[in-house]
Order: sequence, then structure tokens, then C-alpha cells
Amino acid sequence: MRSLAVKLTLAFLFVGLIGAVLVAVIVRQRTQAEFDRFIQSRNGTALAERLADYYQENGGWEGVERVLRPDQPGGVGPGQGYFAQGLTFVLIGPDGNVIIGGRVENIGKPIPKSDLKDATAIEVNGEIVGWVLPRSSPFPSGIISPEMAFLMNVNQAALLSALAAVGVALVLGGLLAYTLTRSLRELTVATQKVAGGDLGYQVQVRSKDELGELATSFNQMSADLAHANQLRRQMTADIAHDLRSPLSVILGYTEALNDSKLEGTPEIYDVMYKEAGHLSHLIDDLRTLSLADAGELPFNMGAVAPGELLEEIGRAYKQKADLKSITLKVTVPEYTPGIIVDPNRMVQVMGNLMSNALRYTPDKGEIVLGATTKDDTVELYVQDNGSGIVAEDLPHIFDRFYRTDESRQHNGETGLGLAIAKSLVEAQGGSISVESATGRGTTFYITFPGKK
Repeated sequence: MRSLAVKLTLAFLFVGLIGAVLVAVIVRQRTQAEFDRFIQSRNGTALAERLADYYQENGGWEGVERVLRPDQPGGVGPGQGYFAQGLTFVLIGPDGNVIIGGRVENIGKPIPKSDLKDATAIEVNGEIVGWVLPRSSPFPSGIISPEMAFLMNVNQAALLSALAAVGVALVLGGLLAYTLTRSLRELTVATQKVAGGDLGYQVQVRSKDELGELATSFNQMSADLAHANQLRRQMTADIAHDLRSPLSVILGYTEALNDSKLEGTPEIYDVMYKEAGHLSHLIDDLRTLSLADAGELPFNMGAVAPGELLEEIGRAYKQKADLKSITLKVTVPEYTPGIIVDPNRMVQVMGNLMSNALRYTPDKGEIVLGATTKDDTVELYVQDNGSGIVAEDLPHIFDRFYRTDESRQHNGETGLGLAIAKSLVEAQGGSISVESATGRGTTFYITFPGKK
């Protein structure tokens, strides 16, 4: 039995059956007990009054069998009186001994005191002369009293109710099992499609419960896989393109030099050297990213003063800023908590951000390196007043090989600088974000926990 729907249906049926049977049994037992108690109490009281009259008339219990046993001379006939109610009686004397009724061997013997709590006292002139204890027994001669007919109807109703409950449990269980397993079947088909290469396949979310959450998570996972696969293909194409361009230049010159079609000149060698440097830079960036993804990039963590770090970056890029008449400022509060980072990796991160800012800041523009303290964190930022980034490019700014301006792909930019910065910052326990607006410049924020 492999079908989950069948298993769930049978489980619901079993639970419903057990519940219905238990309810029917409990209802029957309680009804029977209360019914017997009612009949016994009613008939016991009536019989006690009759027996009291008998005791008063006869001065004792001699010959009382004629009242309790219809087969005795002068007794009550079948179908009449108390015996016809399906009950027998035990008459107990004032000394607690059985006078008549019950088993023959018990006559003349004392009755347990625990049984007297259900007995009805027989009083004559304010004095207790005995007790009468009703007992249930089958009806003689197949006679059914109205009381027993009522009890039989109650039992029959309990049985029919139990059968109806089982039927309802079966129907509802089947419907619920089908509803639950339908989403699971759809998810099974979807996983098979994704495994077969149909990335991005979506399933219908039919509810807001745990199964609905599972379907939503699957859809998100499938969409992420499709996006990641698209990025991988695009990255592979970009890597091939970026490797091919400098290689084509180098191969073209080396082939011409080898065939003596060109004579070596300093200009040719300079071009070849720059293209080889671009290849080396691209390979280094790819290696850095692969090590960061694998968690194998080494870090030498230590306490670093944000002011000293930003001052070092400012000095390193001052000359490049001066060449474009860009004003470079460093703004750090007098007291800024230290941060626990790898100083060399942070120089690499800030260098990538500074290169990006210098590239897009116009001549006579301004770049600000700064730090602020927010709660228990330290925030470093690089702010420029360049052209800014359009809104549709902002969500992808940290994607690998993503360029906001495709016309700039031959300017030596690999498209990996911001992706590397993000990987290095997050590997050191920090976060990086960006704010930008077209025509108003761009600001990159790097946030680290402050040193306590």
C-alpha cells in the first residue's frame, strides 16, 4: 500500500470507527445503568409500600413468597405486577439476612453492607422491618414492557448513529486525503520537471497552510534556480568574451611578429603588456571570488581604526583624483569605535569602491570617504556626485559581470569589482548596500559591528 491518500482515508476511517464505537458503547452503558436505576427505584419504592402493608397485615414475613413469586399460590400472574417488569427482588430482614430472592444458597445469610446502599427501606410505624433490593433479570415468556422497548430503541439509535458517523468519517476522510495529497502529487511532478532541466517550473498554491508554504517555497526555489542558471550562463559568456578580447590582441600581434609582418616597437609591446595585465587581473578576480564562495579565502582579522583605514585609501587615490581635478575628502568623527576586519582585504574593498567612484565622477567633481557610528555599528561610506545609477540597475549592481553601461566593457573593467567587494565584506561579518539617484551621485555603505 503506497498511496498516501489511501493511508490517510483508512486512518480517518479507523479513527472515526473507534470514536463512534466508543461513543455508542458509553452511551449504551450509561443509558442502561440510569434506566435500571430508575426502574429499580420506582418499582422498589412501590414494592416496599406493598411489603410494608403485607408485614403490617401478617405481623411478619411468613408467606411473603406469594408476593414475589407468581408461581406460588395466590401470587401475581405472568405479565402483571412487579415480576412482569423484568425485575426480581431480594427481601432482607431487619437483621440484614436474606429472606427470599437471589441465589438459594444466600437465603438466611447476611447481605454485604455495600449492597444495602441500593436497597429501599421498608418501614412500619416508623420502624425499619427490612429492605427490598431490586435486581435486573430477563423478561419471562418473551414479554417486553414499554420501558424495555424504550431502552431497545435507544440502543438501536446509538448503533445507527455510530454507523452514520463512520460513513461521514469515510467520506470526509477521503475528501481531505485527496485534497492533501493533490498538492503533494503536484509538487512531486514539479520536482521531476526541475530535475529534468525545466528550471523555473511553478506549482499552483492552493492554500495558506503548511502545504501552501511548501508550494510557495518550492516556487521561490525554482525561480531562484532559473535565475542562477541564467546568471551562470551569462557569466560563462562574459568570462569567455573578456578572456577572448585580450587574447585576440596578444595572439594577433605575436602572430604578426612571428611572421615578420610587423616589426617590434615599444608601442606594440606596451599594448601587449596591458592586455596581458588585463588577463591577469581578470584571473585574479575570478580566483578571489571562487575562494570566497568556497569559504577558503584566508583572512587575518584584527582591530582596525576606521579613520586610519580611510586616510590610507585617500592617500593611495589622491593622485588619480588630482588628474581629474576631483576633490577627495576624508571625514571621520573624532571618536569612532574600531572594527575587527582584515586590513588588507578592506584596502581591496575600498579600492574597488574608489575605482568605481573615480570612473563615474566627472572632472572637478567630489568624492567623500567617511565613517559614522549608529548604535553598536560602524558605517563606512564612499560618496560621489557623479552621474548616479538608474533605478532598474540598482538591484543588480552587485551581480557578477554586471555593467550599467555596456559601452564601458573595454575600458579595463572586469565587472567583478563590486561582486568581490560584497563577498569580502560579508565574509568578514559585515554588510554592504548602495543608494543612488540619476544625476545626484552614488553612495556605498559598509557596516560592521563596532569593537567593544
